[in-house]
Amino acid sequence: MSRIGKLPIPLPKGVKVSRSGTQITVEGPKGRLSEKIHPSIQTEITDNEILIKRPSNVKYYQALHGLSRALIANMVTGVTEGFSKELEIIGIGYRVEKTGKGITFHLGYSHPIVLIPPDEVNIEIKGANKITISGFNKQVVGQVAAQIRSFRPPESYKGKGIRYAGEQIRRKAGKTAGA
Repeated sequence: MSRIGKLPIPLPKGVKVSRSGTQITVEGPKGRLSEKIHPSIQTEITDNEILIKRPSNVKYYQALHGLSRALIANMVTGVTEGFSKELEIIGIGYRVEKTGKGITFHLGYSHPIVLIPPDEVNIEIKGANKITISGFNKQVVGQVAAQIRSFRPPESYKGKGIRYAGEQIRRKAGKTAGA
């Protein structure tokens, strides 16, 4: 049995879950999310928890069992608490600033990079080199964070670039003087 899939998903107060066909919709104080799950995965929705069941112990269904449970649990967490990612910008002259709806990055290129984030994501800038991305959809928050990181990924010689908060970059030794 799947260790993740067999766990019930507790429903906090103020969260409504409904299923119509293969579509599961979760509504809470922060927003509304919906996701399609595989038709063979069954869900039992009670007042205070959701149980996910699979038709058999075939490896395919075992994988879907855990995946479906994780997706629904992330939706419940998102509409109640939300998700956030922090990014750090490291490098001389590298900075970020908010301009209207967009965010402008100065990352050592000949031009600034302007990002207009999706509506369901809030981006907060702390100082000139810290960014916090928050929202209720875990997938969108992670995608925006990965997109921002891709503007200037951290390099391994000097460590300059955009990295997740707490991310460790393996540093390489540079050239050494010849004998």
